[in-house]
Amino acid sequence: MYKKYFKRIFDITFALVFLPLVLTVIAICGLLIKLEDGGPIFYLSDRLGKNKRTFKMYKLRSMKVNAPDIRNKDGSTFNSNSDPRLTKIGKIIRNTSLDELPQILNVLIGDMSFIGPRPDLPEHINYYSANEIRKLEVLPGISGYNQAYFRNSTEWKDRLKNDVFYIDNISLFLDIKILFKTIRSILFRRGIYVSKI
Repeated sequence: MYKKYFKRIFDITFALVFLPLVLTVIAICGLLIKLEDGGPIFYLSDRLGKNKRTFKMYKLRSMKVNAPDIRNKDGSTFNSNSDPRLTKIGKIIRNTSLDELPQILNVLIGDMSFIGPRPDLPEHINYYSANEIRKLEVLPGISGYNQAYFRNSTEWKDRLKNDVFYIDNISLFLDIKILFKTIRSILFRRGIYVSKI
């Protein structure tokens, strides 16, 4: 019942409640991004969503304009505090996860949930096992089990296992627990970067 109906109701309700505050923070960050290099404020990226549907995920741009795409050996996105592609304001909003705030628009649209497996790039579907593809049974999340407990400190295949664990155990209690764990990991800045490529 929660998974099918109430989770979406909670997403819409909380998105509308926090929208004014989120838009204010986005406006401030957007101004700083624009002042630094004059480039676009937002970064839109194709992501794989529920039922294998591709959607545009919104983020505040944290990298320099036309920055090259760098991946880890497992195909996941490279993250490092010393990444030369990051702008000055980009380092700040990446460290504090403020770059993820525009995804509240994805929640309102219905592409994402507040809590769920983080969405992968569309081409990653070719590397899912028969069990791992089950992560596409639910809406992807702004935060999720991996972000709450590990941030970016685990390998991609381990994150997929954790995503399936979430699918098998989804509940209001687990979502609340993930939410508070996420806040704690952001405040203490644990596991934000993976420097291994």
